[in-house]
Amino acid sequence: RMEQIFEIYTPDVVYHAAAYKHVPLMEDHPSVAVKNNVLGTKVLAELAVAYGVAKFVMVSTDKAVNPTNVMGASKRIAEIFTQSLNNHIHNQTSDLNAVMTQTRFITTRFGNVLGSNGSVIPHFKKQLSAGGPLTVTHPDITRYFMTIPEACQLVLEAGAMGKGGEIFVFDMGSPVKIVDLARKMIRLSGKIPDTD
Repeated sequence: RMEQIFEIYTPDVVYHAAAYKHVPLMEDHPSVAVKNNVLGTKVLAELAVAYGVAKFVMVSTDKAVNPTNVMGASKRIAEIFTQSLNNHIHNQTSDLNAVMTQTRFITTRFGNVLGSNGSVIPHFKKQLSAGGPLTVTHPDITRYFMTIPEACQLVLEAGAMGKGGEIFVFDMGSPVKIVDLARKMIRLSGKIPDTD
């Protein structure tokens, strides 16, 4: 199916944002994480090269840095694959014209996107509307947050600026403790944390 899409649309740029990103589900189903996040990326990357796509921008995650879970590890493997493929195709020839026409692979990495599918805030809102409790995996877990426009801007800028092989990391400020976010949301709903 993917090859059919490449044949029909012959894209110049591919923005690869497809991934399973739900950490607990991927811990329960690691083979599915690998199949989708790693092998799915491999299929798209190889098609991009075969069909002469100019740039391939992969959306990754801050969880790929020293990964501690299956989702982060699967995204890190996808990053390594695209970087290796970029290096391989650009080191095959010394012909500058041939190098300039080869696919350039660029990666963007960022944290949680507020309001996106699977984001913690809609999840907490749903738990609050059901009367609680708010579930936090571990009290020490921290996450970086960014807005949807910030995420889109990063991906587009990386695609425009990237020369191939880079990993662009968005400055997301300081991380937020998820337990603190949960307590703030409980207070904002008019309730008292650890009581209501």
